[in-house]
Amino acid sequence: MSSFPRISLRPEVTDYLKNVFLNKEVLAAVGHQEAESRFQRLLTCLSHPPSYTCVRASTHLAPLEEIRQKLGEELKKQQMCTSSEKEVSVQILPHPRIPDVLLLPVDGPRPVEQLSSEVVVGAQCGSAVLRGANVFVPGILASPKFMKAGDVVSVFSDLEGRCTRGATSFQGMRGFVGNGVAQIDRSGIFCTDVAAKGVGVRMVEPLYQSPSFDGVLPHLAFLQNLPSVVVGHVLGPLPGERILDMCAAPGGKTCHIAALMRDQGEVVALEKIKNKIDRICQNAKMLQLNSVKVYCFNSTKAVSSNSAQEHEGPPFPAESFNRVLLDAPCSGLGQRPSMSCTWSLKELCSYQPLQRKLLHAAVQLLKKGGVLVYSTCTVTLAENEEQVAWALETFPCLTLQPQEPHIGSEGMLGAGLSPEQLRLLQRFSPELTWDQTGAAAPLPYRADRDTIGFFIAKFLKK
Repeated sequence: MSSFPRISLRPEVTDYLKNVFLNKEVLAAVGHQEAESRFQRLLTCLSHPPSYTCVRASTHLAPLEEIRQKLGEELKKQQMCTSSEKEVSVQILPHPRIPDVLLLPVDGPRPVEQLSSEVVVGAQCGSAVLRGANVFVPGILASPKFMKAGDVVSVFSDLEGRCTRGATSFQGMRGFVGNGVAQIDRSGIFCTDVAAKGVGVRMVEPLYQSPSFDGVLPHLAFLQNLPSVVVGHVLGPLPGERILDMCAAPGGKTCHIAALMRDQGEVVALEKIKNKIDRICQNAKMLQLNSVKVYCFNSTKAVSSNSAQEHEGPPFPAESFNRVLLDAPCSGLGQRPSMSCTWSLKELCSYQPLQRKLLHAAVQLLKKGGVLVYSTCTVTLAENEEQVAWALETFPCLTLQPQEPHIGSEGMLGAGLSPEQLRLLQRFSPELTWDQTGAAAPLPYRADRDTIGFFIAKFLKK
């Protein structure tokens, strides 16, 4: 099934991950052959997109079926503009267990013939193309010397970040993502004083066929990975509660929490990077959510020593919130598609201390009887199950709780957690079934398992 190389990692990172996935507990449970097979499937599936595009529907604004119909109409219009076929069908399926999720099947990899005229884009741009995007001008690194608007070109992703911007060709490690039509001359990309914007290559034969959601019903249909939607439901926000999202950008989970509360109560969103604040505010405004309050603040310092403070914003007195979401900064190794990660092992291992500082603050800010949800979009033990084991030992007031919905796998062996504790965790592990879930498998089985890599733990503070 693989049409391009598995994810490109530094050798030291590959060795580190192999030790994680072939740890002693895993080997004792499934044997060396199965453990090795899972690890190799992981490296391959990470470079491919999930088999479904997930859309979170704004069911606080309109019924799911109405959103589904409107989305179908908009996507049909989009496809009729780019397809020569008279009849265009768009399949949009409601998730059987999650009431605000719509799923669109991804078609691929498709048999697309590579052309002699080649455009090279950055790895991030290449990943976006694999999920249905066109190529925007800032993502283009190299193009043919005499490329003109209207030329048909093959698009390749630079897997190791070695292509020099402005080059006319590139022979380094790369991955083919499809064919498209240039929308701009080469001179308009590289030979202007003002940086060009907009679509540089309109994809007409992508390797993976998936709708482009650029400007499509932005207030009703929000692109979000399935596990990220699950997080909001696991948190279980109720109208009238005060809830903290500690690392909120870009605001998808913040807005989902507010929507689940029917915009009744208060959702406090903290984000320490100033230029990300506007995106959260824009999303909340677009989705007509008035309960969201956004602050530029470092969540590791969000606990105030003054229990009698009167101002609204951070830092906050201890036990200020009914529920806390810590969607922690992480190594992001579960993101799909990701054809390349150039991080060193030192960078990869730098997140665990920060996550623990954030957990310290989260526990202090949570009221007794309140719920803390910890999540990451990575696959390492150090940032997931090991953090759970550390939190349970460090904070005797915390107990693991069942999650609803629980559509992923249980936690991974290797951190010394008991079988009962592992069953309470939720790890989305595409490597367990990737390339083994055929088209005959039921929809929920395929959609719930062929996702990004993700981890969720739910705690109750006694």
